[in-house]
Amino acid sequence: MRNALKILGEIGTIVTPDTIMRWHRMLVAQKWDYSHRRKQVGRPPVSPAIIELVLRMARQCPTWGYDRIQGALANLGHKISDATVGKILREHGIEPVAERRRQSTWQVFLKSHWDVLGAIDFTTVEVWTRDGLVTFYLLFVMEVATRRVHFAGCTTSPNEAWMKQIGRNLTDCFDGLLLGTRYLLMDRDTKFSESFRLLLKQTGVKSVRLPSRSPNLNAHLERFMRSLKEECLDRMVFFGEKSLASATCQFLGHSAMTREITRGRTTG
Repeated sequence: MRNALKILGEIGTIVTPDTIMRWHRMLVAQKWDYSHRRKQVGRPPVSPAIIELVLRMARQCPTWGYDRIQGALANLGHKISDATVGKILREHGIEPVAERRRQSTWQVFLKSHWDVLGAIDFTTVEVWTRDGLVTFYLLFVMEVATRRVHFAGCTTSPNEAWMKQIGRNLTDCFDGLLLGTRYLLMDRDTKFSESFRLLLKQTGVKSVRLPSRSPNLNAHLERFMRSLKEECLDRMVFFGEKSLASATCQFLGHSAMTREITRGRTTG
C-alpha cells in the first residue's frame, strides 16, 4: 500500500489528477468493450450486380415503375423492395416513370422500331460528260435491321419534281423499297422537301428528321457511304451516267454478297 501511494505521489508530480482519472476510465471502457462481437445493424447493402440490373431495366423499359421493376427482380430471384428500387434510381439521376415516358432516348427509339426502320441519304460524285465535269447526286435507302442498301436513283438536278417521283417509286404498293417501313431517318437537307415528306406520310411512312450536324444518329447508312466512297467512287474516273450507275450497282452486289458470307460465318 505504501509503495502504491509512493508511485502515485511520484506520478502526481508529472501529470494532473484529471489525466490519471481519464486514463483509468479509458482502461475500464476497453475492458468492457465488446463492440467487435456485435452483429451488423440495418439491411445488408445492395450488390453492384443488382444495382446494374435495376438501372438497365429502367433505361430499357421507360414505362416500368418501381413496383414493376421490383416484381421483375423477384422473378429473377432477387429480393428487393420497391422503395430500394426508387432509391437506386434517384441516386443515379433517373426520373420516375412519368418523366421517363416523355424522355425516350434515341437508343430506346431505335430498338423499339428496329424492324420497321429505314434510312435515306444522298452522296455526290464528279462525272466527266460532254459538258465537262458535272456533279451527280446518288440517293440510297437502307433497311436498318438487315443493312440492305438500295440504289434509289441518281441525277444532276434533285429538284422537287424528281424527289416526288422518287417518293412514288419508294412507296409503290407492289415493289416499293419502303414496303414494311414505318419510320424513315433523314437529315435536314432541303432536297427532302415538305412535299416529299407529305407523300411518304400519305402511305404510312413517317419521316424522322435528324438534328443538324448529327451524322452519328444515322450511323449505319453513313458507314455505308464511307465504304462506297473509299472502295469505289474515289478510286475510279467516270465518263457519263451509265458508267457511274454500273459501278454503283456492282458495288452494292459485292457488299450484299460480303454481308451474307459474314453472316453465315457468324451464325455457323
